[in-house]
Amino acid sequence: MNRAMSISLKTPDEIEKMRIAGKLAADVLEMIEPHVKPGVTTNALNQICHDYITQVQQAIPAPLNYHGFPKSICTSVNQVVCHGIPNDKPLKDGDIINIDITVIKDGYYGDTSKMFYVGKVAEHAQRLCEITQECLYKAIALVKPGARLGDIGEVIQRHAESNHYSVVREYCGHGIGSEFHEDPQVLHYGKAGTGELLHEGMTFTIEPMINAGKRQVKLSKRDGWTVETADRRLSAQWEHTLLVTADGVEVLTRRSDESF
Repeated sequence: MNRAMSISLKTPDEIEKMRIAGKLAADVLEMIEPHVKPGVTTNALNQICHDYITQVQQAIPAPLNYHGFPKSICTSVNQVVCHGIPNDKPLKDGDIINIDITVIKDGYYGDTSKMFYVGKVAEHAQRLCEITQECLYKAIALVKPGARLGDIGEVIQRHAESNHYSVVREYCGHGIGSEFHEDPQVLHYGKAGTGELLHEGMTFTIEPMINAGKRQVKLSKRDGWTVETADRRLSAQWEHTLLVTADGVEVLTRRSDESF
């Protein structure tokens, strides 16, 4: 069944496949946590995740070769906003890193990311990560039939800006299902009461990117993927894949440390 913007409402069978893919993606984030420590390279983290997804989960890492992306996960360190490419540079004490995992299982996608602290992290960096997670959780709490996408954007923008942070506007959440990116686009700023109406069976990601400094970003000319803050101050991001249920929301990529 299609609505405006060709948003697909998922069938019970599709939802079950998305539950499985979402759980697998969440499991990868839990699996990799003990490996995120000073001295490890993001290439090593990529290899561990790749092997786990392909061999243990018998699934496919969606980023690999997606429009030419060369790795199986995204690793965005410190001032990198998103789409960081794993490399041979070791992580150092005090770094913050977003690891973004997307798994394909039986043709359906699960997409999630979280922030990790490398060793002992400065209080201001930790606070940015915590407020960004709160932005995501506040947005998830609003998801239900009859809500609007603008409600999600406004609550994120309000919480970020009231804490003197800024919201990245060039990148957003997205519909997801049997394709990596579907309609609708889910903006992380906006006005409540505006935008697409949410219906039972919609599946999409919310993935706020919040900057410590100004909201402007720049895309690397070197690799065509890495997005950094223009002022080189820190950025944080958290992401979940969500299903609109009859009376609220199901977080398809919920980790065991989360209670939704």
